[in-house]
Amino acid sequence: MKVLVSDNISEKGVKILEKSGLKVDVKTGMSPEKLKKEIGKYDGLVIRSATKVTKDILESAKNLKVIGRAGSGLDNVDKVAATKHGVVVMNTPGGNTVTTAEHTMALLFAIARKIPQATASMKAIKWEKKKFMGVELYGKTLGIIGLGNIGSHVAKMAQGMGMNIVTYDPFLNEEKAKTLGVKVVELDELFKTADFITNHIPLTNETKNLISTKSIAKMKKGVMIINAARGGVVDEEALYKALKSGKVAAAALDVFETEPPSESPLLKLDNFVCTPHLGASTQDAQENVAIAVSNQIVDYLLHGTIRHAVNFPSVSADSLPMLQPYINLAERLGSFLSQSLSGSIDQITIEYKGAVAELMLEPISIAVLKGILTPIMEDAVNFINAPLIAKERGIEVKETTSQDAGDYHNMLVVRIKSGKKESMVAGMLHGKKDPRIIQINCFAVEAVPEGEMLVLYNNDKPGVIGSIGTMLSKHKINIAGMQFGREKKGGKAISVVSVDTTVSKEILEKIKKLPNVLSVNQIHLPS
Repeated sequence: MKVLVSDNISEKGVKILEKSGLKVDVKTGMSPEKLKKEIGKYDGLVIRSATKVTKDILESAKNLKVIGRAGSGLDNVDKVAATKHGVVVMNTPGGNTVTTAEHTMALLFAIARKIPQATASMKAIKWEKKKFMGVELYGKTLGIIGLGNIGSHVAKMAQGMGMNIVTYDPFLNEEKAKTLGVKVVELDELFKTADFITNHIPLTNETKNLISTKSIAKMKKGVMIINAARGGVVDEEALYKALKSGKVAAAALDVFETEPPSESPLLKLDNFVCTPHLGASTQDAQENVAIAVSNQIVDYLLHGTIRHAVNFPSVSADSLPMLQPYINLAERLGSFLSQSLSGSIDQITIEYKGAVAELMLEPISIAVLKGILTPIMEDAVNFINAPLIAKERGIEVKETTSQDAGDYHNMLVVRIKSGKKESMVAGMLHGKKDPRIIQINCFAVEAVPEGEMLVLYNNDKPGVIGSIGTMLSKHKINIAGMQFGREKKGGKAISVVSVDTTVSKEILEKIKKLPNVLSVNQIHLPS
């Protein structure tokens, strides 16, 4: 079998592949056209961040069985297309944790003590001691947005320097926070109280421009901001204006919305520090992830063992065809419910009813956890680490089974407890493979869980549906489908609207203000 290494990885990783007996070709810097022409020869593909594995590439990958990413981020792989083609997509979660956390701390020190600026001044044969007056970190409050593996490591190091830690993380409950010695707060409180703010979250439709003009206005004058997570989480134009005005005293970015950021006005500011996406760039980290992904590729191609796959659970080839539709349903139900919630998660209950209760339930339950945890985690959540992540965050997971599925042949129910509040979603398979949502909380509906969806709670009054349709039409957003449910005539109702494109935050705010609309939430699921 043949493996293509299309990005630069440590030679130690390449040697592991070669010693296993696999034929290895190292061809870096290929154009998309060249990769498309070459990929059909290979059973395995090893990448970092440079190679873009698109739907178009995958359609030419007739023999490809596995893609291994030496690192955690998989923004450059079309995972949906890979799954459709039966290609396992693996990464190396945790391989960059320490390195990225340490780089975050390096940026924190750099802006607190103006080290890059002072270095440049000294090299210009100047001695500007008063100009580079810094601030202490001891006793200051560090706000960490996202307390996953990297965020947690940052917290430990900052605590060692005597900093107070506040964090916003919807999946971290109070009990777990106490064991970590951090205080969980709402995002607005973090903005208001933190002296330094660092992001460790993925880039999603919800987190894009999380640090914006609006959020910066809530922060202390003189706050300092670090981003070594994903470009686009910080609105760079808003940050530029805040740095110019002095509202933000200093900022450090390792990641940018466009890389390289050659035209960014931030690069001209004296109170701005930057590095060219170096968070994972240490010799140690690159060796670690290269060795890990190479071993994973060997284990899968030669022994059929799947480790750290983001799109397939660890099940036998014989069982997968029967389980895959339920796994797909489970992950979508989990993601739907997760995106509908705010606040920490204390308990997840998964109920299996009818025919599904007779199957192997572990991979289905893991799919639920993956769906719930993925939307906001800064690290890639996969079918291997999802249970561990839930456990680390103090989330209790329960399963129940019943032969009675009511009017349905099978039913999967997911419940989440957050404090005293409980939310649920139920689903089933239509025609043995097509997922359907059949209940949201107390409302009976029938909705296809895919693509862009708006979930609205409203008073059951005339004109609500028409006003929603008019608003979307006004902004040229096409409605693909609408489903409704109500508790009783004239009471509370739910509307599930499938749309062809993402709805902007501004339009969502307008919809919220429509008569009799109580709330609106946007859900993003695979098409």
